[in-house]
Amino acid sequence: MGPVVCDEFEIVQATHPRGAFRFALFDFDGTLSLIRQGWQDVMAPMMVEFLLETNSGESTEEIDACVREFIDQTTGKQTIYQMMQLCDEIAQRGGTPREPMAYKALYNDRLWTHIQHRVAGLQEGSIARDTMMVPGSEAMLQGLRARGVSLFLASGTDEVYVRNECAALGLTSYFDGGVYGAQDDLAKFSKKMIIERILREHRIHGSALLGFGDGFVEIENTKEVEGVAIGVATDEVGLCACDPWKRQRLISAGADLIIPHFRHASALLAYLFSEE
Repeated sequence: MGPVVCDEFEIVQATHPRGAFRFALFDFDGTLSLIRQGWQDVMAPMMVEFLLETNSGESTEEIDACVREFIDQTTGKQTIYQMMQLCDEIAQRGGTPREPMAYKALYNDRLWTHIQHRVAGLQEGSIARDTMMVPGSEAMLQGLRARGVSLFLASGTDEVYVRNECAALGLTSYFDGGVYGAQDDLAKFSKKMIIERILREHRIHGSALLGFGDGFVEIENTKEVEGVAIGVATDEVGLCACDPWKRQRLISAGADLIIPHFRHASALLAYLFSEE
């Protein structure tokens, strides 16, 4: 039986658990926040720039296609992994790469130039919070907390930025489980580690966990422990329908449900918490 498409969401795996969720893990960028919308168009040109310097003989178009493919494959992971891949690509073409942290710092600087007005506008009140969130996000968080679900936020973006941007959106108080992001020491953070800690410390089975995300990593990590994964396939520009590429990628990662946004949070909650 193929996916079941409802007006509000798409059921990909109809046999998933329902009704007994105690914890939920959310990705941040593209899942709840739109502050960093367009980050790929900052990262990719930077990487193309450095790869062209290797004089490999490839066209700009060929290198751009290569770069965007490995960016897509690592979306949801910590940013440093994308920079490590950049180093590998430079070395494969005969170049001498810098340290991954150097590329990460340069990327963060360029991205900040792209988004700083959004963060400042949110903090000053000149930009409405709901214009920088996936539609319905706050209603979804409110609905889960009202049902006694403990919420965690885990992002591949550096923790200092995640905390600042989450606060700018006024969402920090919903995450009683904490707000987590990338660390310089890779051994100290991953989404997989947060999930394993939740299950271990609370002595629960993965079926009590919901995972929400727009990247391959959080969906895969949720399914590895038999949790229920909800793919958020938002078209970050139009904000109405699913992004077809995201949808297919999230299904291939194992998502149980696909949603375009959280506008129908009440219907989604009713479905998830029904035991029928």
